[in-house]
Amino acid sequence: MTIERVPVKYFKHIEDSDGIYEVRVEVGSDIYRVFSFFDKGKLVILINGFQKKSHKTPKNEIEKAERLRKEYFNEKEHK
Repeated sequence: MTIERVPVKYFKHIEDSDGIYEVRVEVGSDIYRVFSFFDKGKLVILINGFQKKSHKTPKNEIEKAERLRKEYFNEKEHK
């Protein structure tokens, strides 16, 4: 099956973040989140992941994702 867009249930922008998106993965009864961002609009860079145990995404995980995004672009710029 091919779909034109990934449903929001599985891929969504994190509100109040600097371009961070969340990929939702279900394995049995466990749910995992992997943060990601776009490079030039087409390349999806997957960064940090964690097992989500509550409805609210931990702020420290979002901050970590934003820090990793900045590091990625800083390193890319200085190559």
